[in-house]
Amino acid sequence: MRRTSKADDSESRARLAERRARADYTGGVYGSLLAASVVVGAGTNGPLPRAELVALLMSTGVVFWAAHVHAQLFGAHLAQPSLDRRVALLVCRDEWPIVKAAVPPAAAVAVSPLLGLDVRGAVWLSLAVAVAGQVGWSAAAARHAGASWRLVVVAAAVNLVIGLLVIACKLALKD
Repeated sequence: MRRTSKADDSESRARLAERRARADYTGGVYGSLLAASVVVGAGTNGPLPRAELVALLMSTGVVFWAAHVHAQLFGAHLAQPSLDRRVALLVCRDEWPIVKAAVPPAAAVAVSPLLGLDVRGAVWLSLAVAVAGQVGWSAAAARHAGASWRLVVVAAAVNLVIGLLVIACKLALKD
């Protein structure tokens, strides 16, 4: 059995913390874009009831989370000799931000009646929240990576353009 030093242990913890942070940001950006896409696609055949849209946002996040976990475990980690419960739980946790990113757009739909919005207004609010999340996650990721403020702004702007393209798709589909 190999003994690890305190330096090895703290280095290992630092790498794990960095990996989790990177996964949080990547999953957050990806999950926000996914939620925005779900909102766009959901309205193409007429407005959905609010509860259905909330369920669609959350279930899509869970399905894509499961797909990412599967891809990591049986793609990237299969090549490693030690695929155990601990590794599986780490991958599940690392990919969870995909689901977390669906919560704010779903919550926007859920609270939209309190804001006096009809279903169409709820859809647009949800889309705006998803795009804002995407921009926010990307800016936070750049900042966390130590990027200059200029690069943080560029990362946010690129993600805003992507979000605006999603909104353009929504407009083109004419709900």
